[in-house]
Amino acid sequence: MAKLIASALGEEFEARLTSEMKFPAISAMVEWCDVVLLDLRSASAGKVKDHETGIQLLDEIVRVSPQPPVVALCDADDRTMLLKVMERGAFDSAENPPNVLELRLILRRAYKLFAAENELQRLRKSSREAGRLQDLLGTSRAMQELFALAHKIAPCDVNVLITGETGTGKELLARAIHQLSPRNARPLVAFSCANLPEALIEDELFGHERGAFTGALGSRRGRIETADQGTLFLDEIGDLGLGLQPKLLRVLQQRSFERLGSNTTINVNIRLISATHHNLAELVKKEKFREDLYYRLNVVHMHLPPLRERRDDIPLLAQLFLQRSSEQFRKNARRFSKSALRALEEYDWPGNVRELENVVQRAVVLAEGQIVDTWNLPPNVAGPSDPVLAVHSYEEEVRQFKRRLVLRTLRECGWRKAESARSLQVARGYLHRLINQLEIRESEDAAPTGQGIRSFRAGESSDARELDGAVHESI
Repeated sequence: MAKLIASALGEEFEARLTSEMKFPAISAMVEWCDVVLLDLRSASAGKVKDHETGIQLLDEIVRVSPQPPVVALCDADDRTMLLKVMERGAFDSAENPPNVLELRLILRRAYKLFAAENELQRLRKSSREAGRLQDLLGTSRAMQELFALAHKIAPCDVNVLITGETGTGKELLARAIHQLSPRNARPLVAFSCANLPEALIEDELFGHERGAFTGALGSRRGRIETADQGTLFLDEIGDLGLGLQPKLLRVLQQRSFERLGSNTTINVNIRLISATHHNLAELVKKEKFREDLYYRLNVVHMHLPPLRERRDDIPLLAQLFLQRSSEQFRKNARRFSKSALRALEEYDWPGNVRELENVVQRAVVLAEGQIVDTWNLPPNVAGPSDPVLAVHSYEEEVRQFKRRLVLRTLRECGWRKAESARSLQVARGYLHRLINQLEIRESEDAAPTGQGIRSFRAGESSDARELDGAVHESI
């Protein structure tokens, strides 16, 4: 059976087979692989319903560091064993004998998780060794370009305007630029202008002298003065009132200001990094923001894309937050189940990275073992019940499987229809009909890219029954 499965997977998978696994040698035998496909029946010498040897092997494999994800082959009617292997740390399970098309997708998803974990370790190491951008991680092209720009402009003493939706990590980027700059020995002083009265913002930024207003019992330094020789980070600069904008402009132009209630000029040397979720150019057109101040702030513009536009970074960030939360709360959670990871990837994340971190924290707190599953996620993130556990008609089960299969393949192929059709081994015209019938829209995935173990280069088929056969046919 093992040889048959390896042959059916195709040349794109480099498979190595073993019928015996001595426990002391497990670490050496799995260190070369990306995914372990564990046949519980073969591991137990073919004894039906006796999978103890296979379970012992699974326990040994999950203790290996770094641990490759394990996909266990279980008997289709042995639901108890299926749940048991998931509780013991398997990434996923498949029926034995498996559906080859579905097994390929499971292996590719498992590899994607393993690659994310390895990339996280690499980025952490390079962060310690080369001063990477702190907790700003990402392998997407947009984030890599952002990292390169940050490294380029950090040593230059220019003002920076960071734009992006709430929760994308604008302050993290500002702190990273400060740490990479020559001013890193001095403080970065942060202040948010959001939803505060203009008088309070003025006092916070410029400080005051004793008696400047009722209740001013002593003099006080403002944020601008505190940031002297360092960096001032003004968040939500778009909310700064029109009355204060000329005063901030003077600080940038003349490097001087006066405290409230004082005529003494104070000279400062600061670098200003500002951030906003507003479109300042539109505010300038509406005369709600000074044009001259806008150009002073916008010497270098950096845009942080929302999380839904860089979905490939979700597994990497989720694993980082999982590891951090496990350490913080002293939990044993090590990774996400397949369904939980899929739910995280498919959710739109209106709160972006900040929302993802909060969701993962909650999931880790609720998780009982090593695996974080969908029921540990909030209902709005977990979505509808897992199709594996829900009860549907046969036709609905087949339709949902087809939809997930086609949608995942489109994402992995970057929504290129010809490449997706070749991967599915169906005609391109039939794929277009399937997309319409299954109501699949590219808007379901704003930045759909993916990486499996390797790419598939199967030939095109003109028979529309090819995919239906793949859905129902087992080895």
